[in-house]
Amino acid sequence: MTTTALIVQYLDDLLDTSSTPDFPNALNGLQLANDGSVHRIAAAVDFSLRTVTAAAEADADLLIVHHGMFWAGVQQIRGTTFERLRTLITRDMAVYASHLPLDRHALYGNNALLAAELGLEPSGEFARFKTISIGIAGESDVATVDLATIADSFAHRYGGSVRTTPIEPGRRTRTWAICTGSGAGTETLIEARERGIDTLIVGEGPHHSAVDADESGIVVIYAGHYATETLGVRALAAHASDRFGVPWTFIEAPTGL
Repeated sequence: MTTTALIVQYLDDLLDTSSTPDFPNALNGLQLANDGSVHRIAAAVDFSLRTVTAAAEADADLLIVHHGMFWAGVQQIRGTTFERLRTLITRDMAVYASHLPLDRHALYGNNALLAAELGLEPSGEFARFKTISIGIAGESDVATVDLATIADSFAHRYGGSVRTTPIEPGRRTRTWAICTGSGAGTETLIEARERGIDTLIVGEGPHHSAVDADESGIVVIYAGHYATETLGVRALAAHASDRFGVPWTFIEAPTGL
């Protein structure tokens, strides 16, 4: 057993939570308190009734998530929203969320860990957001179709699959960038084009991203929003477990995206 306060302070410091900008609804850090003690940690990509219920069944009293309790904005507390809160309070379960601080972390972040899964060595940052960079970039010499195949094998392990923009026969990836989750936005594509990135690896993106990328000579590998963001929470929970001597479990809840 350890205290919630000790874990929260440690994670906040580790992830540089207080100085990392994010979207308003992210509310990184401790989102719901408990009585102050932690015996078991659960980790999940998304805060949902499904993950809360599974965490309760695992007898966890701290749930670490990437997309937190308030991701969808202000909601009336009824229906599934009420059921989530009732389960958390009844089971005395705290909730800790980390979005961009976890995405960008050099050791436990989604982007760094995805690069390792794909056999890529980062050498720089990518995907500027306000005062930070969320993603990473690097150089390689690998057949793009082979990189897509490795990404597909990874995605299938987490209930997903890979889609790509057209890949010409014999094409090789020499300059790449990664931005997990919904990383194929207009701004990241502009940045990729300006920096000469030839392959962009993301979770998902809007339809127009495929059109824009193709016209810019960039191949986009869409490896799944959920799959690409399983890595950080798993690594963070495992690290907290080792650090504080409490067991942990990962709650699998693929979204299909």
